Amino acid sequence: MPIDPNFDEHGLKKPDPHAAPQRDSEHPGYELTDVNTRGIVVFLAGLMGSLVVFFVLCYAMGKAINIGFVKQDTEETNLAPQPVTAGGSPAVPYRREDMGDNPSMEQKESAIIAQSFKAPRIDSDDGDQGTADLHAKEDLLLEHYTSIDGKAGAVRIPIERAMELIAQKGLPQAAAVAQTSQPMFGDRVVAVQVPLTDGFARTGYELEQIESRDQKMKFTHESADQEHGK
Repeated sequence: MPIDPNFDEHGLKKPDPHAAPQRDSEHPGYELTDVNTRGIVVFLAGLMGSLVVFFVLCYAMGKAINIGFVKQDTEETNLAPQPVTAGGSPAVPYRREDMGDNPSMEQKESAIIAQSFKAPRIDSDDGDQGTADLHAKEDLLLEHYTSIDGKAGAVRIPIERAMELIAQKGLPQAAAVAQTSQPMFGDRVVAVQVPLTDGFARTGYELEQIESRDQKMKFTHESADQEHGK
């Protein structure tokens, strides 16, 4: 039985072969024209125009809503009694205050709540500022001449000066006891040694504040000297 070339071994017809591509000056097998950029430019221009229109529309809506809120707040404020001056004008003009961010509002509310508790209060921060304020108060009392409230003519003297006076004159009560009392059998004289440190140490926060204050004072003095020199 002769085999038909148009059918395969299963009896199915083979697909028709494609026509050979035409090759001439008008059909060389590649594009002869440049890419049409006009359509791309038109699309980008339309996209930018849409964005501008959307932005303007949102801005106008926001302004309208804001104006409505201000008008409503003003009407509510006018209904409430306000203090007035002798001339009849409001003593405190109305001023709208924008809401802050959540952390700022939470800190403000926490500060208001903390002030409602009686002293002494726990520090709201890590305690650096409270420690610095305490040491500053101690420095004022220990290193300067300050008057004592309720005692006329009585002043506090710096601790260094007090130590000098004690070293010069001694303690009256201790001297009297040393002259009158006799050591008993088995007693021993305890020698008081100077400690290696006074147990006082400033925090890093205080040292930074002191350094910053010294730099500001130095800059102020230098600026004043330059002005006097001119």
